Parts: sequence; C-alpha cells; structure tokens
Amino acid sequence: MEKKKKSIDVSKPKKSKLKILASGDIHGDTGLAEKLAEKAKKENVDLVILCGDLTQNEVSTSNIVGPFVKRKKKVILIPGNHETVATADFLAELYGARNLHGYSVKYKDVGLFGCGGANIGLFQLGEKEIFNLLKKGFSKIKYLDKKIMITHVHPSGTKMEKFTKFFPGSKGVKKAIETFKPDILLCSHVHEAEGIEEKIGKTRVINVGRKGKIIEI
Repeated sequence: MEKKKKSIDVSKPKKSKLKILASGDIHGDTGLAEKLAEKAKKENVDLVILCGDLTQNEVSTSNIVGPFVKRKKKVILIPGNHETVATADFLAELYGARNLHGYSVKYKDVGLFGCGGANIGLFQLGEKEIFNLLKKGFSKIKYLDKKIMITHVHPSGTKMEKFTKFFPGSKGVKKAIETFKPDILLCSHVHEAEGIEEKIGKTRVINVGRKGKIIEI
C-alpha cells in the first residue's frame, strides 16, 4: 500500500502587527503621562510614540517619559515647538528613549522616521529644513514595505488647518507625504483637531492628540 506524502506548507509566515500608543502635547502634565502609561500597559503596546510638546516652554520635564519606561515600554519621541532638540535629546538619553528628529528606526519590519519642531514657536524650522530632515530619516528605511512618518506639525491644506487661525500647516510635511508616501503620518500640535483623521493620497493622516491613539500596522 502506497504511503500518502505529507503536504508541505510553503506559505510565508504571517508578520505580527506593530501596536502603538501615540500621543502629543502633554505639556508637562504628569497626571496625563501616568494615565497614558497605564493605557500603554493595559493595551500591551509594543511602542509608545510622543509627537512633541512634551514640556511647557522647556519647563517641567520630570515624570513625562519616566512613567512609560517604568512600565517597560519602548519610547520614541520628537521635540515640538515648546522644546529644543537639546531638551528632547536630554530626555531620550535620561530614559533610554529614542529621539527620532531627523532619524529613523525599525520595529517589527515597520520603518519609522520623523522630524520635530514646527514652523512657529521656540523650536522653529523652515519648510525646506523640515522636508530635508524627513528625507534623511526616510532614506534609511525606504526599503521596508510599511512606513510611519512622525511629525509635530500637521501638513498644509488639511482639515486640521481649519481648526486654528494661529498654527499654519507645514508645506514641508505635505511635500514629504507626497514624495515618500508613508502608510501613516502621526502628528499633534493643534489641540482642537485631536482625533481628526484624513487621507492624503494613500497616507492616513492622524492628529493623535493628548488622550492618545492606538494604532496597529
């Protein structure tokens, strides 16, 4: 009697999703940082992303990143328009986090690249510089299938601009979306636009806000 041959599964193994908690505009609110850290723990996220304005004009840097690290969460951060790159670097070094301003990193086959600051405020950047910093970060992870772009300021010409008369959107960020076509852009900056989502081409643009947003990719 002829034995049946065992079938061999040659399909590729499914890649596990990257689960993120993203938030911005904490502005030195230690109580909010604790709530977000608890949410990160409860949701069992792989990564926490802080989209700038961690402080209020560089004051109150204590216990903003620490609560996440205490709960053994990996943290990526960028400066906003309320702190300098030096302050973001200080916080990243102090807590073992990663300042993604002008840089990139890979987690679970997802490439993340970013640029902090804004076109107004304490840490002000020109549109060309914003685009070039994003270009620099993107160049290191462009070979990956899935990409997330992280900025503080929102893109120009979007719904988020309609929520404020004072904070213009960034043409540099808009150009970066159109050029690099990330799957997702995470930003904050305009508090009134918290939770707003829209599409630019195939890019999902999300204002993560203070309350935080869970994203899976």
